[in-house]
Amino acid sequence: MFDLFYPILDQSDPIRQILTAYQQSRLPHGLIFAGPVGVGKATTARALAKFFLADQGQDQYAMRLIDAQTHPDYHVITRDLIRLTSKTSKATTLSIDVIRNHLIEPAMKKSVTGVGKVFVVEEADRMQPAAQNALLKTLEEPFERTLIILLTPMPELLLSTIRSRTQLFRFGQLRHETVLNQLKLRGIDPKTARTAADLADGSLGTAIEWIEGGVITHASDLMSHLDALLTRHTAFDLAEWFKQAAQAYSDRQLQKDELASKDLVTRQGIMVYLRLICRCLQNHLRQTQDPDRLESLCQSIDAVHLCEVYLSGNVNISLAVQQLSARLNQLHALSFVTPE
Repeated sequence: MFDLFYPILDQSDPIRQILTAYQQSRLPHGLIFAGPVGVGKATTARALAKFFLADQGQDQYAMRLIDAQTHPDYHVITRDLIRLTSKTSKATTLSIDVIRNHLIEPAMKKSVTGVGKVFVVEEADRMQPAAQNALLKTLEEPFERTLIILLTPMPELLLSTIRSRTQLFRFGQLRHETVLNQLKLRGIDPKTARTAADLADGSLGTAIEWIEGGVITHASDLMSHLDALLTRHTAFDLAEWFKQAAQAYSDRQLQKDELASKDLVTRQGIMVYLRLICRCLQNHLRQTQDPDRLESLCQSIDAVHLCEVYLSGNVNISLAVQQLSARLNQLHALSFVTPE
């Protein structure tokens, strides 16, 4: 019974809670798997689908279909499904059309196999409010034996009416050693694996994505420039650096998905590097007791968060990063001034 969940790393608590609820017939129709990106939520959802639809892992054929995402009663709901009906629509949210067409309507029909149905909603926090409201009745009264699993790093962004109709299971960060070992097992060279594990905040999925996306190489360069700025005040043209790094990031993403929005993936790339800048600033914050340095570092973190707000609000990319670059250089120039 536990074999299906054995490959899932460092998540024994939520898995034990899920299986206990299942064994005691207390597992509700609606589940929220909450936790950081890339720590095993989707893998656990797939294992639970096998447990639910493949006779607790005894039906090998059904399990192979689930792994291939071709099982007729196993549905993975993503933002990209909007492109099945509209190639011009940007997959920035989980629209009501996606939820209605790929979850609500199938959930109201008989299962193909007669066993039941499982729906896994990725990035559930990106569901439009109208989509969440439309889902409420299905969560409460699905037709026949059904599981609806919502995956999210931010359950607080789901409507309270969604949260009240589901059971929450929390997934934590993976241990640093787990991420490092898993990267090495995948043939990643030790230096790159260690850098990725150091930067990925306990997320194996993030570490792999950043290695494949070329983020790790640029991240090492970024950390060197920031350390020079913060320790020696070596001025750093962050805006120009972002221009090159974000271009490389967007080029890779567009190679994988030609229909993706260049503006959107560029903003996503910059957001990745902003997270790393915050990590670097926080590390320096822990290493100093000087009041002026502490103030400078805190203001720098605020400036990074403001840049994130600008980018999320579709402010011009060049303007947002130029302001951040100027602000960081100004703050750390002041922190190196010796009072007369």
